[in-house]
Amino acid sequence: MGQARGDGEARSLEHAVRKRSVAIAGHRTSVSLEEPFWAALREIAAERGVSLAALLSEIDRSRRGTLSSAARLYVLERLKERLATTRPVVRSR
Repeated sequence: MGQARGDGEARSLEHAVRKRSVAIAGHRTSVSLEEPFWAALREIAAERGVSLAALLSEIDRSRRGTLSSAARLYVLERLKERLATTRPVVRSR
């Protein structure tokens, strides 16, 4: 293996893509995501009181493109929603 060129590259190695098999609509499929996305999906599913498979099924029903990409975008949207509700309002003078 080569030497890491910088902190960003080292971090990318820490978050290698993990492929997992899940059942969606009665069929097995593989989803490839970095661990932070898997952790975020598990957290969102727990907050909603649903299984990870149920959450991925919901994402699958409304997706365009790959399920992996749709899952990442779903996590991003939930993060944006949280930030919008926790950010202090800054008013211009």
